Amino acid sequence: MSAAVPRLMSDFTDVALAAEGDHQAFERLYRRYIIRVYSLCTRLSGSRAQGGELTRDVFVRTWEKLTEFRGESAFGTWLHRLAIDVVLNARQADGGPARIEREGSPTERENDVASASHDADRLDLGQAIDRLPEGARRIVVLHDVEGYKHEEIAEIFGITVGGSKAQLRRARLLLRETLAR
Repeated sequence: MSAAVPRLMSDFTDVALAAEGDHQAFERLYRRYIIRVYSLCTRLSGSRAQGGELTRDVFVRTWEKLTEFRGESAFGTWLHRLAIDVVLNARQADGGPARIEREGSPTERENDVASASHDADRLDLGQAIDRLPEGARRIVVLHDVEGYKHEEIAEIFGITVGGSKAQLRRARLLLRETLAR
């Protein structure tokens, strides 16, 4: 029996209990997924502070929507799709695709960039990812950073596996172009 099977079974049990109002079961789900959700929200929003706020929103929304979870996919997949929706909705509420803001003051960022690289014209990978268009950045973050499989990404976005692969290929080409500048 693989390690994933006990996790799926415990997710199933905890989701059922939490949907009936069991706070301890929900806390177990929270502890099991908090790091991955926070990481996803932070990377998609580009800010640790906003990532923390979005993570709280994700778990509030999760509590509210647990009764809607039908078990057609793994709970983790459903939760991460919910997290992506929360991030995208926050962007729309802020007036559309927001500019990615980095932590620290502009002076701190300039000093960090200047001291981190002898070639000030070249971007680091994180900055290059931040400069990708929203859709491309989501695919790169989910697949290359978070380690999602194409099947999971396809399920999250409601696209085919081939569509996920094609989008990742295009996103990587954009990333290479950005890094080459």
